[in-house]
Amino acid sequence: MNKNLIVIGFFTSLAFITSCSKPEQKTEIAEESIQEEPILYTGDNSATSLDWNGTYKGTVPCSRCEGIETTLTLNIDLTYKLSTHYFGLNDALEEDDMGIFTWDKTGSIITLEKVSNGPTQYKVGENRIWQLDSQGNRITGDLADHYILTKIQ
Repeated sequence: MNKNLIVIGFFTSLAFITSCSKPEQKTEIAEESIQEEPILYTGDNSATSLDWNGTYKGTVPCSRCEGIETTLTLNIDLTYKLSTHYFGLNDALEEDDMGIFTWDKTGSIITLEKVSNGPTQYKVGENRIWQLDSQGNRITGDLADHYILTKIQ
């Protein structure tokens, strides 16, 4: 009888140890998958706090024409469509680019991928976006207000 108790005790201990080790392995797998996911923004920023998806429009200055009518549509799935129309240069000249965009680490600036010609970075604000220069800075000076695209409601 003592042998039976020892065998039962052994199998009970083995079952207990085995059952305790399985959740630990699941936790390790969960922790690994969390590390592979993108880092989420903490706090308020344009990406998390604004209703940024939609269509923005404006006419930006042009050194060789009367202005560039720019229409940028940002979709919730992180795709975009950029349409430009050059006034006075060749009124039939229109360019369309489509692709994806990414947010910077602060969640306030987007970068358009695969733009054929022109700026690729914009700072996103409440119902407006600012076209940025080639270094990713806001354009300053007398014409700075002309580099703002306003959201179409």
